[in-house]
Amino acid sequence: MMSLKNQKKKLRKELTAEKKKFSIDEKRDFSEAIWCSLELIPDFQKSEVVLLYYSLPDEVYTHQFIEKWSDKKTILLPVVVQEQLVLRPYDKSKLVSGVFGIQEPVGVDFTDWDAIDLIIVPALGYDRQGNRIGRGGGYYDRLLPQLKATKIGVCFPFQLVDKVPTEEFDSKVDRVIYR
Repeated sequence: MMSLKNQKKKLRKELTAEKKKFSIDEKRDFSEAIWCSLELIPDFQKSEVVLLYYSLPDEVYTHQFIEKWSDKKTILLPVVVQEQLVLRPYDKSKLVSGVFGIQEPVGVDFTDWDAIDLIIVPALGYDRQGNRIGRGGGYYDRLLPQLKATKIGVCFPFQLVDKVPTEEFDSKVDRVIYR
């Protein structure tokens, strides 16, 4: 039987290959449907402080969604600092390229984590139980247990798998939205 580490490695490789089969336009269409679904959820509607992420080209596209909601809600984005994610408020005029080439806000860290109402979590894949597989750095696995807010995973339909191999330190989400 394959080790858990190798199962994860294999699944990451499969999901990465699957993503390459879809055009940017197809992924943008999926993304738009995901955001429309999210906007209908009461947890989103009543939220005032939302932790999102600034998407990479192969992820559920967040840029327009962030821009749309940034004047109505406080949008936080993660910033990689050494081996941790710190959170900073989104300000379009204050984005710089971070460690992995992801746009990250500069400025003061947001530390009132109890004020966060909703967390939107990226991943390479999810299963229907809310288990996630990320890129392997463990950043979200270290961050999510510290946050009390509802956690919603977003993914393309081909990123939803039957079962994500998990270990005790892997963090789950409360719900997954996919289109």
